Amino acid sequence: MSVSRLDLEGSTRRALPPSSRIDWHDHARHQLIYPSRGVLEVSTAAGTWVVPPHRAVWIPATVAHSHRAHGPTEMRTLLFEPEVNPLRLDEPTVLAVTPLMREVIVALTDDTGLTDPQRRNLQAVALDQLCRVESLALRLPSPADPRLRDLTGILTDDPADRRTLAELGRAVGASERTLSRLFREQTGMTFPQWRAQLRLHHSLTLLATGASVTEVATASGFRSPSAFIEVFRHAFGVTPGRYAGG
Repeated sequence: MSVSRLDLEGSTRRALPPSSRIDWHDHARHQLIYPSRGVLEVSTAAGTWVVPPHRAVWIPATVAHSHRAHGPTEMRTLLFEPEVNPLRLDEPTVLAVTPLMREVIVALTDDTGLTDPQRRNLQAVALDQLCRVESLALRLPSPADPRLRDLTGILTDDPADRRTLAELGRAVGASERTLSRLFREQTGMTFPQWRAQLRLHHSLTLLATGASVTEVATASGFRSPSAFIEVFRHAFGVTPGRYAGG
């Protein structure tokens, strides 16, 4: 994995075409990334985080990561000095974004006419809001064991694959019991939990492309559109149709 060092001067706003990628890199400062449009997928050696609209991801300084845009994406970023880490986070974390936080990010990334005192005041508000936000369980851990990596690769390529853990085990050369233990040890999740998270991740990326709820449910491996709607509403608080409509 080749990693480059980027250290931007301040707040940025960048349009990313669908399926575009930003290769592996890191920053000397912490980065808060807010996709005001589209869905952003952030990957590190430890796993993948999917960042839907009106959510943000905190990426600690020096953590190597890459990005991929799903759907037309607008990425807004704020940078913070290494000693400024209000949530004391040491890995990327998806955060809820309050309406006030959203407006502050937009102001800092849109308004080039801000004076230095105005910018500092807005940055102070952003830090205050960061201390109040809720972290969201949108991480999909990456295992290290080669058998698990083969298995998760199969499902990542086709989240609708309905094979059981035992059947997948035969494909990768490991028993169901061994794989079940490894999932808990290396991802902190059971196999069903990991697969459910993968399917939710996949559904977010498909919704960003404009696919219908029925198409997304089928492609993501849900039993029916109604089952997908229920799982999605439980995870995100809204139906996928309302979510896709903004």
